[in-house]
Amino acid sequence: MDKKNYDLAVELRHELHAHPELSNQEVWTKQHLIDFLKEHTKLEIVDRGRWFYAVYRAKNAKENIAFRADFDALPIDENLDIPYNSKIKGVSHKCGHDGHAAALAGLALEVDQKGADKNVFFLFQHAEEIGAGAKEAAVFIKENNIDEIFAFHNMNVGPFKSVNVKDGTVNCASKGMVIHMEGAPSHASEPERGKNPSFAIAKIIDSIPDLINDKKNKGLVLCTVVQVDIGERAFGVSAGRGDLLLTIRALYENELMALQKNLEDIAKDQAGKYGLKVSFEYYDEFPETANYKESSDKIRKVAKEKDFELIELKEAFRGSDDFGHFLKETKGAYCYLGNGEDYSDVHTFEYDFRNELIEVAVDLFVGIIEL
Repeated sequence: MDKKNYDLAVELRHELHAHPELSNQEVWTKQHLIDFLKEHTKLEIVDRGRWFYAVYRAKNAKENIAFRADFDALPIDENLDIPYNSKIKGVSHKCGHDGHAAALAGLALEVDQKGADKNVFFLFQHAEEIGAGAKEAAVFIKENNIDEIFAFHNMNVGPFKSVNVKDGTVNCASKGMVIHMEGAPSHASEPERGKNPSFAIAKIIDSIPDLINDKKNKGLVLCTVVQVDIGERAFGVSAGRGDLLLTIRALYENELMALQKNLEDIAKDQAGKYGLKVSFEYYDEFPETANYKESSDKIRKVAKEKDFELIELKEAFRGSDDFGHFLKETKGAYCYLGNGEDYSDVHTFEYDFRNELIEVAVDLFVGIIEL
């Protein structure tokens, strides 16, 4: 990667880091990225509201290749003593999306200056953290006849600057599930006069170990109790309402849907037994991210050519990423660049994206473009 381009990308990352914005609120972030590309490249910019993309068009190109970066931040306080720390209280880039966006901008600089024999699309996407951005932006694939799409995430896997890849599912599917039960309160001395959801919710929780038993599922299936909110903090009142919040997760989407249906059926059955009304809500819905081997092999080939340490992931990450929405529309692959095994984990106070990964990502993706 050209040193001037690297320095510009690092400076951009620091600016993004200092001005983090939560999912679906990335107004400044999006505009700053657009302004950067307009100032430093001749690329076509297509503004789609909450997301945008830039395009390099080659003469007589027979292939459309795309690269995606997310740019939203997390509701976590910044407590690092760094020159570019977050200026927004309670919000910070503790997942490295500032680095992802800066790396994609750096790639745009390189392609704009050096050219390519393919049409190259640089997709900058909002709201990854809540699973909404890629679902909205997936229309980009068919609208532009994208033949293949790539992306990366930084993660504490393997040594620093290593390239980590896997065929098939690389990130689990997941969603937040709320089971709401409505009964009727009563005096605590006369619970029989009310309809208390506590026992029904307890029965649902008690059923979870059997539902996620690995002997009954092809792949990993998890159900995490996030919160139990029943009744009021009043010892004289028998509860009349309750919410059970779960995160359900699976290696395969069909098993995630089976888990969801089983939980709904159990909840409906328990509601009937205790005379309760039951309803369901879903949040932060992520598909499985399943790599195409043809695309993963391109990552492998370039990593070897560039002398990056290549590591084959033995299993998928339990965490989710909405990049899977793009892979439902076209072939592609998602890889991980190593932060170093002893580096601070993402989503923690101590974490900060490592600038050197920008160059790794750019060189890797330039190599894929040149294949």
